[in-house]
Amino acid sequence: MLYTGKGDNGTTKDFRSGPGERKSKASTQTEALGALDELNSFLGLAKLRAAAVNWLVSDQSPAALAAWAQQGLFSVQAEVAGADKRVGRAKVTEMETWIAWIEGELPPIKTFFVSGGTELAVLFDISRTLARKAERRVVAATEGGEATVSLDTLAFLNRLSSLFYALARLSNHKSGITEQPPTYA
Repeated sequence: MLYTGKGDNGTTKDFRSGPGERKSKASTQTEALGALDELNSFLGLAKLRAAAVNWLVSDQSPAALAAWAQQGLFSVQAEVAGADKRVGRAKVTEMETWIAWIEGELPPIKTFFVSGGTELAVLFDISRTLARKAERRVVAATEGGEATVSLDTLAFLNRLSSLFYALARLSNHKSGITEQPPTYA
């Protein structure tokens, strides 16, 4: 069955919940899990659209990077929910390598940029904002004592937004689209 009805009263469980123990769906931990799920789901769309491009990031396709991020997010979600899962420092280092590679392909950043250009760039920009929201929610749940995550997990979440920003910029660059700075008008 796709539903149990147990949450009809606005409560849910996590991996730390004891028998009969439930918590509010409005808790900071549940908000964090929802934000992570939202990002992971949206990455499915970005991954689908990224499958159409023929450029690589080092030796990875943008679709493969989106899939890699999705898998990492499942580990983060499990950790936030109280399971004994972690992303680990190796994943953070791997992501930093891709970000550095992309930076080497792009003109230096001198200003903020208005989101736009290719559809894929916009999808990665939205992924970036969803990653920042998820990061904020996980930090709030951690600071509020409703979740415990490792420093590597926090670094992973922080780097994700940088990876998506880099992928958005690279998508436009590979398509010959010049980034547009804001006019502040």
